[in-house]
Amino acid sequence: MDIIEQIKSTIAENPVLLFMKGSPEFPQCGFSMRTAEALKACDAEFSYVDILANQDVRSNLPKVSNWPTFPQVFIKGELVGGCDIVLDLYQKGELKTMLEAVNNSES
Repeated sequence: MDIIEQIKSTIAENPVLLFMKGSPEFPQCGFSMRTAEALKACDAEFSYVDILANQDVRSNLPKVSNWPTFPQVFIKGELVGGCDIVLDLYQKGELKTMLEAVNNSES
């Protein structure tokens, strides 16, 4: 499977997915840290991919998502956005609603 198909498969298989620099426990940039913290504050279960550990993902994800920067959050296979968008949604209470909808559809 080529890297584009791998990325698409990873997005499809994970209801809430964060492509970030580092890990939620040890983020390697402030934007990734703030995005992971917003997801955690919503009590979200989410998967992550450390783009620093996989340069192929780092260089090809923008081709899949049409989004040039990191982090990137996907919910139910759809790109939500990066740090600014996720934090805005969090502050408005919309992120929690989106994440609760994912949990409700899985039960």
